[in-house]
Amino acid sequence: MCQLLGLNANTPTDVMFSFTGFATRAEEHKDGFGIAFFEGKGVRLFVDSHSARESPVAEMVRRYPIKSENIVAHIRKATQGRVALENTHPFVRELWGRYWVFAHNGDLKGYAPRLHGAFRPVGGTDSERAFCWLMQELAKAHAGVPGVAEMSVTLAELLPQVARFGVFNAMLSNGQALWAHCSTQLHHIVRQHPFARASLQDDEVSIDFAEHTSPRDRVAVVVTEPLTKDETWSAFAPGEIRTFVDGAPFAHA
Repeated sequence: MCQLLGLNANTPTDVMFSFTGFATRAEEHKDGFGIAFFEGKGVRLFVDSHSARESPVAEMVRRYPIKSENIVAHIRKATQGRVALENTHPFVRELWGRYWVFAHNGDLKGYAPRLHGAFRPVGGTDSERAFCWLMQELAKAHAGVPGVAEMSVTLAELLPQVARFGVFNAMLSNGQALWAHCSTQLHHIVRQHPFARASLQDDEVSIDFAEHTSPRDRVAVVVTEPLTKDETWSAFAPGEIRTFVDGAPFAHA
């Protein structure tokens, strides 16, 4: 299976520490990687069909402290679709004058939704088909960008319809929030004052977050498997959808 990483913060934040540990897992997930950073309505998207352990693009990301309030990253272990740039996550589409970024970990069996209009897959993955269907159905459900609460309600209706076809761990963001759906495995943590030191599970790297943050900062990190060995991560339940805004879980009304 692939690996997912998402970040949602209340202030522009870099993901260098988390991405370093995340990229280490590309030894077993070597069929490509990608990462998307929101900047206002814009998106910086970096993808490569080579392993994040070897890609010069991944090395640039590790060394380039791009700061963003919403980040979605993915390392791929191919199940459907050949190893190629067009099949590399995250995928990006425009809807209502905003970019939407999507990444998926899992395998959907026999998934062939009826697609029409503007949303068609470029590559051959089940993941991109699912994303196009979600965008299509969101466009039907709303006339413009819905609020976070309304969007969360709609996704709670749509995402289970995809998950019926197999494993569907997925992340979606439009730069205003981060939505995460769990089929089998996802975890999250919220880092806030008082910040502490953390050490990566997969690399001999540690950081004292107190040296790089202010007391007002708050960051939520969502990942397939916990990245650190000395922090307490919260596991999603199968079928659970969590929404993150300003670095914290969003309380639904």
